Amino acid sequence: MESLNFRRIVIQSFMVIFSCVLLGRLFFMQVMDNQYAVMAKNNAVEKRTIYPSRGLIMDRNGRLVVNNEAVYDLVMIPRQVKSLDTTKLCELLAISKQDFEDSYEKMRQSKGYSRRLPQVLFKQIPANIYAKFQEYLYQFPGFYTQVRAVRNYPYRNAAHTLGYIGEVSQQIIDKNPESYRMGDYIGISGIEKTYENQLRGEKGYKEIIVDVHNREIGSYMDGQFDKDAVGGQNLQMTIDIDLQSYAEELMQNKKGGLVAIEPATGEILALVTAPAYDPNLLTGRKRGSEMELLKRDTLKPLFNRALMAKYPPGSTFKPLMALIALEDGAIHAGFGYGCAGGYRLSASKTVGCHGHSSAYNVKEAIKHSCNAYFCQCFYLFLENRKYKDPGEGLTSWHDYLNAFGLGVDLPVDIPNALAGYVPRPDLYNRMYGENRWRSKMIISLGIGQGELGVTPLQLAHMTAVIANKGEFYFPHVVRPAKDDTASIFNQKQISSIAKRHYKTVIDGMEGVVTGGTARVAKVEGLDICGKTGTAENPHGEDHSLFIAFAPKNNPKIAVAVMVENAGFGSRYAAPISSLVIEKYLNKEISEERKFLEKKMLDADLVGHLKRYTIP
Repeated sequence: MESLNFRRIVIQSFMVIFSCVLLGRLFFMQVMDNQYAVMAKNNAVEKRTIYPSRGLIMDRNGRLVVNNEAVYDLVMIPRQVKSLDTTKLCELLAISKQDFEDSYEKMRQSKGYSRRLPQVLFKQIPANIYAKFQEYLYQFPGFYTQVRAVRNYPYRNAAHTLGYIGEVSQQIIDKNPESYRMGDYIGISGIEKTYENQLRGEKGYKEIIVDVHNREIGSYMDGQFDKDAVGGQNLQMTIDIDLQSYAEELMQNKKGGLVAIEPATGEILALVTAPAYDPNLLTGRKRGSEMELLKRDTLKPLFNRALMAKYPPGSTFKPLMALIALEDGAIHAGFGYGCAGGYRLSASKTVGCHGHSSAYNVKEAIKHSCNAYFCQCFYLFLENRKYKDPGEGLTSWHDYLNAFGLGVDLPVDIPNALAGYVPRPDLYNRMYGENRWRSKMIISLGIGQGELGVTPLQLAHMTAVIANKGEFYFPHVVRPAKDDTASIFNQKQISSIAKRHYKTVIDGMEGVVTGGTARVAKVEGLDICGKTGTAENPHGEDHSLFIAFAPKNNPKIAVAVMVENAGFGSRYAAPISSLVIEKYLNKEISEERKFLEKKMLDADLVGHLKRYTIP
């Protein structure tokens, strides 16, 4: 009996204590803490994404070339929308009713649509329209706005290098569900794509209390569950935006590519593809329509000729042909060869050459760009006794070219750079039969013609390697951290060519400018070394090419220029290259060369072409 009474007392005591605790909690919730009163009155807590600011991009001198501009997305929670004045909404947003219906239908058809979850109805509303609309937002229950950022370009240059951002695809969302969701932006091309992980930042979120009109009342629980967004990292490019702008001006109304590199570091100073476009066209609400215009343009301004167009290098290849022939022992620095107007292949077949002084050594052969001399160099290389047949010799030749960045994927930090093409023996085995071809059947390779194809970037890299006498870094447009030893752009590469051979070739390239085929490129005091090239084009006028670097000793800039359908290398490519070098080293063009600058700026090589675009 006593045990029963004791048990009853314990149970009653527990119930009293529990009731007191419960009453105390209720008192605190209803009297002391207004959180639930607010919730009862406003009955909605929303978790809203805070988008980070994308990292800024600066040029090599710290000038801002890409920044962010605030725009706003209009977000809709469908089940909270009871009635909607579409006429007023369209008026406030400065859109047509058809625009509204199209956007609404697109939203409904998108993957992941839910009446319960926030859905983006309109994207990238400009700040001036948003300012007016925000005053009337309370009249549209179920709607709210979120701030986003789109890119803005103070300079209208380097579009292909910078790239652009756009909406993420479902495929990428499926692969990276933690980083992206529908409607997020991602780098689509250029360094925006290469450095996406550094630039994008990290999203945050905040939980807010809203009333029935979707007006923000305040932060839920004083923001203790909120997470701040983390802005993306800023990038510093190696591009000199002033030089880039000047080079683009020189290449306007032309088709081709121009690449300038600092030989000692591999840093790309300018990378131009012509025709180009204003990067501001591919940002904001009109990006889609502007993209269609650019796609329809028959001059293909979206095509990055500097990285993707393959051309025969023509005579710009001759310095490299000389280097590898010297290294391989096929010739020596004093080797001479008579021209007599060309290289005789048979009684009826000759590789032609222009009139010039005798090529009695390597230096003079480069200076006068003797076709016969370099055909003979190629012949001697492939027919060298060290090789059992020309196929083995061509394999060695192929490997030398690969080491100078031709015919391989250079590890540049811009997407879609192509490898060009350097033929292997199997190509000619298919063309002529197994081992049934000889060196003279492919002799045009020795003067940069035939099946050989290179990009302007590869030519510029080759030139930088020659300028720096075999020591080089791979080309890049964003500076890696100096202590990042894992970055390939911080790792010095060394050519297998002996340094004494570089001096011979560089002396010849100096002679090209001082008294050879490119005297038009001479600039007093700059000691420019160069090589002209004329690439044969079966579809029209030949292409004009030129490679150069300066000064001869301790070079600061190496340049490769290719202008389509522009004739001899000395006609357009050489003057443009020398102007770029002069601008970079002297900061201005001398008065005696102003006429040449004007001639290049005014030259229009595409005006006669009909351009088909959307009206």
